[in-house]
Amino acid sequence: MEERVKKRKNTRKLSFKEDIKKRWQLYLMLLFPILYIVVFCYLPMGGIVIAFKNFSFRKGIMGSDWVGMKYFIQFFTNPDMVRLLKNTLIISLYQLIVSFPAPIILALALHIINGNRFKKFMQSLTYAPYFISTVVLVGIVLQCLHLNIGIVNGVLDFLGFSRIDFMGRASYFRHIYVWSGVWQMTGYSAIIYIAALGNVDQSLIEASQLDGANRLQRIRIVELPALKPIITIQLILSIGCIMGVGFEKVYLMQNSLNLPISEIISTYVFKRGLRDMQYSFATAVGLFNSIINFILLFAANKISQKFGETSLW
Repeated sequence: MEERVKKRKNTRKLSFKEDIKKRWQLYLMLLFPILYIVVFCYLPMGGIVIAFKNFSFRKGIMGSDWVGMKYFIQFFTNPDMVRLLKNTLIISLYQLIVSFPAPIILALALHIINGNRFKKFMQSLTYAPYFISTVVLVGIVLQCLHLNIGIVNGVLDFLGFSRIDFMGRASYFRHIYVWSGVWQMTGYSAIIYIAALGNVDQSLIEASQLDGANRLQRIRIVELPALKPIITIQLILSIGCIMGVGFEKVYLMQNSLNLPISEIISTYVFKRGLRDMQYSFATAVGLFNSIINFILLFAANKISQKFGETSLW
């Protein structure tokens, strides 16, 4: 009886102060990431109030005049709004349709390959473009597709075809943007799927082989179900970023000829905010974009909860 009482005393829950004293090293390690998130993620959120004020550097954020929904109404009544939303959605959906299944296919293909050396070589080869910066990537794309000195037009000219001004034709912009992104990001995005496939129960694979399943049937019956939770989470996160097309790459690829198609919300916010110094208007547009992303993320998570077993929360 006494031993049971001693065990109960030893297994009682520690208070928060006692836990800090006992594991202070872990709390110290946790302190720096929390400070980083608070300083660089949460404190800047206070600047959202600029969207509802006529911001002035001289008066500051709190001293600027309150204008309410003025800049939101100004954006909604702007004739460019429909074009900006259309361009943003088309590029985002195109990118989602093409780039989302690409790492899954790559991971499945590498998982099937038997040679370890060749598998590692291919994984390194597809992963390497991720380390190229956006500026360098766009520079490579512009050089390869250049009308006069580009290697692509050089090959077309050698084969007897006429040269194509890829960056001068607006119709090519979306294809160049999306497929160059697939080349850069597929290898990096496939890592999480490759890791998940490495944890697949080998007995299931052996059982499917004994039952006479070929490679495609094994992928459909064994490997894809193992990837289903990760695919669901990644899809929810991708849907939540539909309105958040990367600013840097689009801006670097823009020119006067493709601007009607390449102008998206993020580049519009940059130009109106920093170039034209309309900080309140740019903040309002950015806040609207973030709200749409949050609604899409919340809706995708709810749908996943209703029809599946995996969700973010």
